[in-house]
Amino acid sequence: MEHSGDRPAAWQENWADAPGSPWAGRPSPEDERAYRTLTYERDGRIVRITFNRPERGNAITTDTPVELTHAVERADLDPRVHVMLLSGRGKGFCGGYDLQVFAENGFDSADGPDGVAGTVLDPGVQASNHDPQRTWDPMADYAMMSRFNRGFASLLHANKPTVAKLHGFAVAGGTDIALYCDQIICADDTKIGYPPTRVWGIPAAGMWAHRIGDQRAKRMLFTGDCIDGKQAQEWGLAVESWPADELDERTEDLVGRIAMMPVNQLMMAKLALNSALLAQGVANSGMISTVFDGVSRHTREGYAFQQRAATVGFREAVRERDEPFGDHKQARSGGEESRES
Repeated sequence: MEHSGDRPAAWQENWADAPGSPWAGRPSPEDERAYRTLTYERDGRIVRITFNRPERGNAITTDTPVELTHAVERADLDPRVHVMLLSGRGKGFCGGYDLQVFAENGFDSADGPDGVAGTVLDPGVQASNHDPQRTWDPMADYAMMSRFNRGFASLLHANKPTVAKLHGFAVAGGTDIALYCDQIICADDTKIGYPPTRVWGIPAAGMWAHRIGDQRAKRMLFTGDCIDGKQAQEWGLAVESWPADELDERTEDLVGRIAMMPVNQLMMAKLALNSALLAQGVANSGMISTVFDGVSRHTREGYAFQQRAATVGFREAVRERDEPFGDHKQARSGGEESRES
C-alpha cells in the first residue's frame, strides 16, 4: 500500500479522494432537489447556498428555514464539502420576513411548504392566532417561530464551517440567519440591524449579545438603529469588510483558504470553539428571545402596528415607525424597507 509520506502534502487530500478512503469506490452523493427560496451549488470543496427571491429582497417565507436546513445538512453529509458559503442574490442578503404576507395579510398565505396543513405552521392557524380580536396562545406562536429558529441555527450546529457574505442589506430576520454563521464577511456599505425592536419584534435568534457583547447589543436593540459593514467589522460582528466591488474577490479568497484545510481539522476546530459559545447559553437566549418576539407582536403597540399595516400597507407603517428616528430615507435607499421584520 502506498505510504502517505511518499505523496507531497497528503494531508490536503479530500476525505473522499485520498487513497484508502472509507468512501473509495462509493458513489458520490447526489440530490437534485429543487428549492423555492434558494439555490444549492457545489464547487469543488465549497458549497454555495444562495437565497433566490431577489424580487422580494430574499424575504423569509415558511419555506426558508425548511429549505435552509435541508441544504446545510446536504453539505454537511457530503465528504467532498469543506465549507458552506451563504449569500443572497440581487440587491441584498436578506431583508427579513416577508411582511406583505406576515403583517398585511395577518400571516394568511397559501404559499407555505407542503405538508403544513393542520400543523402549527398552517397559515390559517397562525392567522387565527394573530387576530387581535381573539385570544393569543403564546405556545402556538412559539411552536411556529421556534421552527424558524431551528432552521436558521442549522448554520451554527453544522459540523462544517459556514460563512455569510453580506451585501446591500441584512436586516431584521435576515440578521437572525447571518448571526448563526461562523464567519461574516460584508461590503462596507451593507446595512445591518434590527429596526423592528422599535415595535413588533425581538430578534428570535438571540445571538446579538453573543456576537458583539452586552453593551453594543443593547445599543442596537434599544434603538433599532443599523450599522454599516465597516462598523460591523470594528465591533467584531464581521470578520472582514471590503468595498462592495471587492467583496466577491475577498470572499472567494477567504472560503478558498478555509477549503484548503482538512475537513476533519475544520470540524474539530468548529466543535471545540462552539463548545464555548454554547456554554454561554445560546440555546437559552434563543428560547427566551423567541418567546419575547411573540409577545412583542401581541402587545397593545404590536397590535396597533399590525392593524396599521393591514390598513395602509406595511410600507407606510414602516415609514411611521422609522421617521421619528431619522433613518427612514436611509431605509428607502436600501430599497427593501417594506420587507423588514
